[in-house]
Amino acid sequence: MAQVTTQETATRPSHGTGAEVRRLELAAFLRSRRERITPEEVGLPRGRRRRTPGLRREEVAQLSAVGVTWYTWLEQGRDIQVSVQVLDALARSLMLDATERAHLFQLSGAVDPTPALTCPSVTPALRAMLEQLEPYPASIQNSRYDILAHNRTLGLLLCDLEAVPPEDRNCILLSYTNDDWRNSIVHLEDTRRLMAARLRAAMAGHLTEPAWKMLLKRLREYPDFCEAWERHEVVVAHSKRKEFLNRLVGRVVVDQSELWLGPELGSRMVTYVPADEESRGRMERLHEIALEKGASQPA
Repeated sequence: MAQVTTQETATRPSHGTGAEVRRLELAAFLRSRRERITPEEVGLPRGRRRRTPGLRREEVAQLSAVGVTWYTWLEQGRDIQVSVQVLDALARSLMLDATERAHLFQLSGAVDPTPALTCPSVTPALRAMLEQLEPYPASIQNSRYDILAHNRTLGLLLCDLEAVPPEDRNCILLSYTNDDWRNSIVHLEDTRRLMAARLRAAMAGHLTEPAWKMLLKRLREYPDFCEAWERHEVVVAHSKRKEFLNRLVGRVVVDQSELWLGPELGSRMVTYVPADEESRGRMERLHEIALEKGASQPA
């Protein structure tokens, strides 16, 4: 009978416990998702000698900014620690939809820190208020700038927000990742700097929370954000006048107001009221476009 070395014993996946079964299921799930994605879908060259269906392990590791050995161990069902930041990166690299993403976090025994499709703090009454505020744009955001809910006019104010995955609906992030959102902000540099200062002030009470750490990690990929962040500026919320260059109706000037939904500076309702008659007319036209767009969507 062949002898098994100590090293082989230590690295061979075992079976039986719930945690072990979950690790093996996670490994199989990752392999299946990796094999269904072509290099072209993620902007990688195919190369001549490709025998592996879909992506190679090293390509997933590269896209997710993790070590190849570490990712290989994960696909082998090894007992290793996986942070929510890494799980988030893997979900994006493997192009997981909402159901697959939830499955990934559940198999990993972790809680997904990104905003869900529905949020307990957004009640039916609040959604009705958002709708009643139309044609004025309005949304409900948390102190991390995640957009938890919005009305139809807001959905077209800076970009087509319905086309953005819910986990990416963050105002600061969109100012770096979404061309339409970025181009709609007239005073972009000042807006980014202000949002970074507000985020730093709000983050003081959430320094160890995974969702905040993951957002900061994503934002640090952009040098302009890093420059603003390293200023260590902090500001509190205040009403302000803003200008947007909407791609559908042109320039609109608005007064932004924030209504806090509790005693803590957490979730808030953000509204934009036109500052002049020209902006009001354009806002009403944008609302009409939003209604037409909704009517044309399949039921």
